[in-house]
Amino acid sequence: MDAEQLPSIGSSDAEDRRVLLAAVDSFFQYRHTAHYNVTHVRRQSFYSLPSSHWTLLAEPPFSILDNLSAVDDAIDSNADIAETIGQTGIAAFGISEHFGDHPPATSGAPNASTRKARAKPQDLDKARSTLRQLYRDWSAEGVEERKACYGPVLDALHSKFARVPRAGKGDISVLIPGAGLGRLVFDICQAGYAVEGNEISYHQLLASSFILNHTEQAEQYALYPWALNFTNHTSRKNQMQKVMIPDVHPGTALNEASEGCDVHAFERLGMSAADFCVTYKELHNREKYDAVATVFFIDTAPNPIAYIETVRDCLKPGGIWINLGPLLWHFDGSSGAKNTDDYEATSKHRLAGGDEALGIGEPGSVELTDEEVVKLVEHLGFMIERHETGTISAGYIQNPKSMLVNTYKPSFWIARKV
Repeated sequence: MDAEQLPSIGSSDAEDRRVLLAAVDSFFQYRHTAHYNVTHVRRQSFYSLPSSHWTLLAEPPFSILDNLSAVDDAIDSNADIAETIGQTGIAAFGISEHFGDHPPATSGAPNASTRKARAKPQDLDKARSTLRQLYRDWSAEGVEERKACYGPVLDALHSKFARVPRAGKGDISVLIPGAGLGRLVFDICQAGYAVEGNEISYHQLLASSFILNHTEQAEQYALYPWALNFTNHTSRKNQMQKVMIPDVHPGTALNEASEGCDVHAFERLGMSAADFCVTYKELHNREKYDAVATVFFIDTAPNPIAYIETVRDCLKPGGIWINLGPLLWHFDGSSGAKNTDDYEATSKHRLAGGDEALGIGEPGSVELTDEEVVKLVEHLGFMIERHETGTISAGYIQNPKSMLVNTYKPSFWIARKV
């Protein structure tokens, strides 16, 4: 399926290429680092207990050592997914020379001795969280989270474009900044619209491309989203929950969704790897889209004004902006998260005059309340048609059976460009 294509990376952009290689490498390192950090270290701690204590816990009904072995099996299952993501990334970008030519027979990971790319600790964390996000976006069990977050967006699109027959909805262009693993992009395309996802993280892009382009059937892979976490479980059964991904086969579903449409779904779905605030301010994107939908995205901005201006510039006059999400500002001054590798590498861009636009990498940041965000949206050229807070409850990669359940009360609003 050619519904999504990863961008080519110019060899002249050394930093961008380094970030890509590190992202790919992090998926290959998942198996080793998870076995070491999750089970090996726990076994050492377990055997450090008084012998009478660990002997007791090793026997039924506790069977802690058996549980750790089960976690090892789950890690291997997750690692099979991670390494497939890495292999498809290598093929898509033509970067096999950086990973060695002869992978070990026991795994899809390139030989560590010949691998030239090296992931940093933050890359390994992103690979681990990206795998867990597959639960949210591409498992049947994640449907409640998707309904809470994506449902209102789809309902708003259907309401605003109710007069357009399904056959002609391919003429309506929708942009999804912060597209993540591509499920909302897929759902909107399946509903008949022309949709473009935009994502800055190579981890997310690699995983979304794997799901959309390289899975062969529904429920092809077994994922254990909670196995690596040992806290707040009511039972080992809940910790070892298995989900199958993807819940639908994207290629088959989009083929079926193309019946009765003027434009086939494969021609209506695309992805871009770029800084939103750079690429979508360019002239060729000016007043291009009928709608922009942002879900759990606004708070990724160090400067929300830049996001609002970019949405305004790329929307057609009268176009709508649908937003749903909390305000967990990613660049809060206390977090120290400014200038992460993904932002530094993919935000730099040469403008026509030769100046370098840094996009999200620009200096400075500010954190606003929801009331202040809405006032800014109105001040910068939008009319708020609907605004709700506290009416939607949504988790984010949340284990519903955990003893600790974090729930967001996101803001939801629809604004029209005036």
